[in-house]
Amino acid sequence: MSAILIKADSKVNKEIYKLAKKLGGDVYSLKEEQFEDFALGVLMDKVKTNQLVSKEEILKKLKTKKYNSQ
Repeated sequence: MSAILIKADSKVNKEIYKLAKKLGGDVYSLKEEQFEDFALGVLMDKVKTNQLVSKEEILKKLKTKKYNSQ
């Protein structure tokens, strides 16, 4: 079994929903936050390094990015 994820406006989603149901597929609706969580998970899987990093190193890096982006 496989799945696809399509992000579109509500009118298009409604038509895709009908088509998927007609073809016998299962359809699940995601809220924007759920979609973002899923996308973040996919990105994290792609860049996974299997290296452990301390909390302090992460906070230091975030602090540096915050000040550099302003």
